[in-house]
Amino acid sequence: MNGFFSRVYEIVARIPEGKVATYGQIALLLGEPRSARIVGWAMRAAPEHLNLPCHRVVNKLGEMSPDYVFGSSEIQKTMLISEGITFKANGCIDMKKHLWNVLKL
Repeated sequence: MNGFFSRVYEIVARIPEGKVATYGQIALLLGEPRSARIVGWAMRAAPEHLNLPCHRVVNKLGEMSPDYVFGSSEIQKTMLISEGITFKANGCIDMKKHLWNVLKL
């Protein structure tokens, strides 16, 4: 497995229930602030056997992933709602409330 991808998976595995992280945030944590797209590629390639909470990784606006990722954006949204994530009227996650504060680790 790619070293960068493995490091992404280590971070994603630590995102707590009820919180979300952004692709850019994960890239920053890796010391690779311009690698948000590569984080996205890593998420798409995540092996199922790792049981990662991939649904907790979203874009900086709090939008759901495209339908091809989870089968539909509604599936991802349902998974997040079941963990206590709330959404604004525009359908985006309330990022002020749910963005993972890694400084509290």
